[in-house]
Amino acid sequence: MSAKEKHQEKVVEIRDMHISFGGTEILKGLDLDLNKQENLVVLGKSGTGKSVTIKCIVGLLRPDSGSVKVFGEEITTMKKTELDESRKDIGFLFQSGALYDSMTVRENLEFPLRRVKKELSEDEIDEKVRQALENVSLPDAIDKMPSELSGGMRKRIGLARTIIVDPQIILYDEPTTGLDPITSDEISQLILELQRKLKTSSIIITHDIECAKTVADRIVLLKDGKVYKDGTLEQFQEDEDEFVASFFYSPSQLQKKKLQS
Repeated sequence: MSAKEKHQEKVVEIRDMHISFGGTEILKGLDLDLNKQENLVVLGKSGTGKSVTIKCIVGLLRPDSGSVKVFGEEITTMKKTELDESRKDIGFLFQSGALYDSMTVRENLEFPLRRVKKELSEDEIDEKVRQALENVSLPDAIDKMPSELSGGMRKRIGLARTIIVDPQIILYDEPTTGLDPITSDEISQLILELQRKLKTSSIIITHDIECAKTVADRIVLLKDGKVYKDGTLEQFQEDEDEFVASFFYSPSQLQKKKLQS
């Protein structure tokens, strides 16, 4: 399958999605697509509905109106049992990593396997745990407790737990938040490596422009509850719109660009 053909196949389709909280409308007719084997970065100011969007995709939130389809199946009308089945194909990496503090790394990784892959033998579970840790370059952390891990290691283990059930879609909610620049870059590179190795389709919510530059096949920018711009990294960097440019350049760089133009 060519890159062009690959990106014509949609795995997530959102149409005219509206959602409000406490009388405040957050999303106001959002249209968004995720293509097969694509890393889509979603940018926007705080409170613009980025995290809300991915929670609607996995069924953690239900929109007030609109359509959310995953692999052609409408999420918004699914019953709990149907949602549980759909979620087997979707991995969700929370900001904190959301590890269980009372469990070892091994137990944290075994937990989703025992719920989702009930047909696996103990030997097969052991092998999948080992492989998941190899994929995030932390095989020696298997018997550690989360409290013994650095922030970057917790993110990696969280990612290992996300990929261990072989999801076709991964939703990342601020994967580099709270990390130093070097560790942030390592996580960004890992997201890219896993996409290439596992052929996943991913949505990455981030405020980290360096992360966006590393992982993005395509970027969408949200404003006023809708997609304000949709394009490649190069198109965003060349865009002279002041709102778009504010995400990629500091105030002093914007002023310098104005003086040069």
